[in-house]
Amino acid sequence: MTAGKMHADEVGTDVSLVGRLLAAQFPRWAGLPIEPLRSAGTDNAIYRLGDDMAVRLPRIQGAAGQVDKEHRWLARFAPLLPLDIPLPLAKGAPGEGYPWHWSVYRWLEGENATIERIADPGQAATELGRFVAALRRIDPAGGPSPGEHNGFRGGALAARDAETRAAISSLRGTLDTDAATAAWEAALGTPAWDGPPVWIHGDLQSGNLLAVRGRLGAVIDFGCLGVGDPACDLMVAWNLLPAETRVVFRAALPVDDATWTRGRGWALSVGLIALPYYRSTNQTLARISRRAIDEALAEHEQGA
Repeated sequence: MTAGKMHADEVGTDVSLVGRLLAAQFPRWAGLPIEPLRSAGTDNAIYRLGDDMAVRLPRIQGAAGQVDKEHRWLARFAPLLPLDIPLPLAKGAPGEGYPWHWSVYRWLEGENATIERIADPGQAATELGRFVAALRRIDPAGGPSPGEHNGFRGGALAARDAETRAAISSLRGTLDTDAATAAWEAALGTPAWDGPPVWIHGDLQSGNLLAVRGRLGAVIDFGCLGVGDPACDLMVAWNLLPAETRVVFRAALPVDDATWTRGRGWALSVGLIALPYYRSTNQTLARISRRAIDEALAEHEQGA
């Protein structure tokens, strides 16, 4: 794997490439300054373009389909949601040696919403709950079902069983694998979602949330967008929110006990799989993963 990359099959990008793509396809923006942004995101490279735009290029083949999906849905969602979301301005084509479609978006102000940057976690929990609830209320007709395009987020937990157990085994000596197995099996044993599919963001965590002056301002990166089991969007309760605010988050949502337990299973599974994969290439995501694991195990052990 090349130094500085997170995936063996990652395609490299740089300021020069972005400049050439803009000059060839959107010459009206070609003279604007381009600045690479450091991000814990794993699917896309991001560059600030001028003062009020961003260029986003998929790093890997598996993320390439996200471009069309976001261009189709995000402008429709924006007026229906209580927090800002990215608005696509233009879709670029393959070129200059770069193999996939790419996007120009409106720039959104803010910093990654780590818990240290949130002035009132209880307020953030309420705002996140209201965002998830509003997203669920949007008509799901025509929305994409779980699949490779979103890492099967919103699908059945059972489909993640083999990969999750393999991750637990690989983390022997790093965490209590017996406790992780017990918590995972408890999540697997809950009733599956039997309601209609609903819209999910699919990857709610601090790297995909922006804080402005201590308050949540935006939700970004809808690459895992799809329609399916709403439990997937509860992951943020364990990968970000303090334990004492989870009841606040839950109160803002229509969620039953089985869905809550599946949500904890999602947080645990995603954390377990990501931790060994990213611990040497993406320390930020590794920390988020470890927090999700620890919080999910603690809550399971408390019988909550």
